[in-house]
Amino acid sequence: MQPLSIDGAWVAEPPVYPDDRGLFTPWFSGEEFRKATGHDLDLRQANCSVSRRGVLRGIHFADVPPSQAKYVTCVLGALLDVVVDIRVGSPTYRQFEAVRLDDETRRAVYLSEGLGHAVIALTDDATLLYLCSEGFAPTREHGVHPLDPDLGIDWPADLEPVLSEKDAAAPSLAEAEAQGLLPTYEACQAYLSQLRSRAQ
Repeated sequence: MQPLSIDGAWVAEPPVYPDDRGLFTPWFSGEEFRKATGHDLDLRQANCSVSRRGVLRGIHFADVPPSQAKYVTCVLGALLDVVVDIRVGSPTYRQFEAVRLDDETRRAVYLSEGLGHAVIALTDDATLLYLCSEGFAPTREHGVHPLDPDLGIDWPADLEPVLSEKDAAAPSLAEAEAQGLLPTYEACQAYLSQLRSRAQ
């Protein structure tokens, strides 16, 4: 697991072992995860989403604590996975990083509590698997509009984004901040410190 430019986000590049039967890859390693993050992933829910080309999901996040950390990989097709720093007071607030996830490299992305997450399908039947530290809780879930021009995310120019009604109605980052919806960097760091102290 290698850290991304946004504190609290990593990309994992697991080994892939192909043979004449297919392939095998250990796409999640608890030992490697703990070595990188300083704590364990408390798995509460595992999700699968399938999207046609151009479908854009996000930017999603949840209240801190406990928020919802995610460990994400693509098992069929290809997606662009985008981590957005929505933590008010963070040194990289409003910045994003994009990682291509596909069924060839088998890379995975981990984003810790308080970060925003979005994906856009680059192929039809793009299939995403993600491990979550908390279950889905509608009253704690929020969104920021993924096409917010102030964020300036570099979505693929050859795709016309397809959004759900909920994502299309999400506020801009500035509106979400004004409404008090965004987590603070301080609260996120305090929560992560608790997780690391439990792991000792």
